[in-house]
Amino acid sequence: MEIHTLGTNGWYDTRVSSTICTLILDEDYAIILDAGYGIEKLSRIELGERKVHLYLSHLHLDHIAGLHILNKFIFTQGLAIFCYDGSEKYLRTIVAPPFTAAFEDLPYSVSIQELGIGTFNVPYPVVTNQLIHPGGSMGVRLNIGGKIIVYCPDTGYCENAVALSKDADLLITECAYKSGMSNELWPHLNPESALRIAEESGAKRLLLTHFDANIYKSQKERDRIKEDLNYSRKDIIISYDGMVLNV
Repeated sequence: MEIHTLGTNGWYDTRVSSTICTLILDEDYAIILDAGYGIEKLSRIELGERKVHLYLSHLHLDHIAGLHILNKFIFTQGLAIFCYDGSEKYLRTIVAPPFTAAFEDLPYSVSIQELGIGTFNVPYPVVTNQLIHPGGSMGVRLNIGGKIIVYCPDTGYCENAVALSKDADLLITECAYKSGMSNELWPHLNPESALRIAEESGAKRLLLTHFDANIYKSQKERDRIKEDLNYSRKDIIISYDGMVLNV
């Protein structure tokens, strides 16, 4: 199984990175986590006949701006979108004229399924839970290809994130803030709080992504995270656009 970090910025694109999008490439599925403009790089990857599933954690624009270019792709098996309760109506408003081409006008079929909090089979098992972020954010635990992959996007530290991440083979979290930074009015993770979730949950590896574009202005600033944490182990991975990680 491969993890491709197609976009690793939060908020806006820069010369360093595109906005957030991560691909899990399994034998049977191409699972996309959020649809920032990093999704454009999906066209460089051979998906073959895999089924394409897209999980949208929430509707902040840096996570859905890439929906504007869905007509760039040809998904031979169609596209299944999974989103949190109550969000389908907003998606169908945004992905429609006069803003962009409607789902119905794309060159492949699209289905949308809202997920509440709980366990679902799609047909592989997925567990969802609410995270802490203005407007809400959905974390997901995917049991796919014999591996547990957990995605905790925009969030502050919370017990739901720890529970979702229990014994995960790979935990993918945001890391919008630098070491020591926090904001109770706009919760995000910093390196310490992301590592805390990983350690308390027993996750085997931690992949950091979604670096605030206005805070992390270079890859070097991201790469200093381990130095700031005084942490040398290889089970923390600092992402960059185009990284491929084997799980």
